[in-house]
Amino acid sequence: MDINGKQVDPEVDKLFTQQMPPTPKASQSLHGGSKSEASLFLSDNSKRALEKIRDLMRDAIQMKKNELPDLTLSKLREEYLKLDWESRQRALLVLATQFGVDRKRVHDLISHYESLSTDGGEESDAAEAARYRTEHDLRSALMPLSARLFEQMNGQAGGLKFLVDLRADLIATVKEKNLAALRALDSELKGMFATWLGPACLELQQITWANSAALLERIVVYEAVHPISNLYDLKRRLGVGRRCYGYFHPAIPGEPLVFIEVALTNEIVGSIQNVLFEEPPIAEEEATTAIFYSISSTQTGLAGIDLGHFLIKRVVRLLRQEIPNIQTFVTLSPIPGFLKWLLPKLKLQIRYAQVGAEDIIEMSDPPSTTFKENLLLPEEESNLVEACGKDKESISGMQILHDLLTSSDHEWAKSAKLVEVLRAPLMRLCARYLIVEKKRGRALDQVTNFHVRNGASVERLNWMGDTSIKGLETSAGIMVNYIYRLENIDTNNQAYLNKGIIAASPAIEQYLQSRL
Repeated sequence: MDINGKQVDPEVDKLFTQQMPPTPKASQSLHGGSKSEASLFLSDNSKRALEKIRDLMRDAIQMKKNELPDLTLSKLREEYLKLDWESRQRALLVLATQFGVDRKRVHDLISHYESLSTDGGEESDAAEAARYRTEHDLRSALMPLSARLFEQMNGQAGGLKFLVDLRADLIATVKEKNLAALRALDSELKGMFATWLGPACLELQQITWANSAALLERIVVYEAVHPISNLYDLKRRLGVGRRCYGYFHPAIPGEPLVFIEVALTNEIVGSIQNVLFEEPPIAEEEATTAIFYSISSTQTGLAGIDLGHFLIKRVVRLLRQEIPNIQTFVTLSPIPGFLKWLLPKLKLQIRYAQVGAEDIIEMSDPPSTTFKENLLLPEEESNLVEACGKDKESISGMQILHDLLTSSDHEWAKSAKLVEVLRAPLMRLCARYLIVEKKRGRALDQVTNFHVRNGASVERLNWMGDTSIKGLETSAGIMVNYIYRLENIDTNNQAYLNKGIIAASPAIEQYLQSRL
């Protein structure tokens, strides 16, 4: 039975009393506890540990005296961190299924509330007061017991970080088990984070070379866009002409929840190699342009909490105050999903050309769409075939393009001729990917969705803007500038959210006009 005396669904109970499939990952869990090897049965020790976790959860929720919960919560954290991965999944199932909403009480309150309804006549003060009391009781009853546990844990030193890490485990468990109770638990905790981590609760700090070694080490580890190769690289990113800002929470000292890296220049830069490895072109006080070239979230457990949105706006305001000459705020962003989108489309159209639509229908693994198109303009295809010295009758331009982009050594990027020939089709297709391709009315590219939702517009595509292996593999070296024009932010935001319209410069629109 659960804490309310209700019988637990035996199918759910079976999930944490019998064998569960092992996680496919053999890595350390997010709290540092090791994930166990697959076991045939839940050991007696694991059963006792889970019972202890369940009792501690119940005790923490039911505690009334102010001096006692901290001890119980500390013990709960300690015992949870001892669990192996499978036991942690079972503990989360316990929390999700046995510490939820008392549905019988909710049903009774709804029935009582309906009985208080009037026939439209004037209501007495006593009846109105009863209605307000019932509404209050109903709101309280709809709060799951797990939420009370989260609130108590958040009030304890170290509790917020524990909950962030616990949600990281929860996210991984939802991906594996995908149970409604687990999804509801995740939604509840995510909503609480959105409240606890609002802009008013966060501290903006500039991160410099003078910060502690521990903090600088975290920056190196958490940098997710352009890896920091060594201490010299880190020092350059924190030095003159460069800025790094992070959002910190007082309950998690010394650890940024999200941070952004900025380059101060006198023009919009299109090459990340220039930003990372060349010296700043001017003195900081002469800068007219701030380029946001990397933003990294540090906590897996805060997925879906849009801290980056607030961080960019705060940094823009701060830079305008500190360096009045800066009037242009622009990103230099990767396009991580471009080739993931383009290569399957090329492969599909190549299959159409090779076997024909009728034969494809009879395949055991037919393409997901019957839409046939030539992704290349006639002159683009001719240029590709000619540049590779091929016979147009023996191989298509799409096959050549696919082969070049999937080559393991990216030899095409070392050939000036191929680089020039590939520029036109890839820039055109990239503009289509960013502006036209959508999913549920939103940009298919996650980075685009983030910036245009914040009110930016797509300003410029940069050919060979990232010549690193990662850049060539993900976007054929193309990078994009999103520009934040302060006077247009609200208009762009509303146009995107309400109508799915992505604001773009005339240069980007020009690419779209040459579509097939």
